[in-house]
Amino acid sequence: MLVKVRAKPRSKKEGVKELGENYLEVRVNAPPEKGKANERIIELLAKHFKVPKSSIKLVRGETSKEKLFEVKL
Repeated sequence: MLVKVRAKPRSKKEGVKELGENYLEVRVNAPPEKGKANERIIELLAKHFKVPKSSIKLVRGETSKEKLFEVKL
């Protein structure tokens, strides 16, 4: 399944919020440097969907706030 994500790096509170069907806002403490925010987003998505981190892959938007992830359920 493909999931669109709006990333919010350097947030005070971390969390996943549904904005629509297959569209999430993910807030992370990590800065958007050297993929740190992307790694933390993957960790939070894994927890949200109750799947291992290896089941989640960044498809598009590595340096953008709008990202597309593939989640294997």
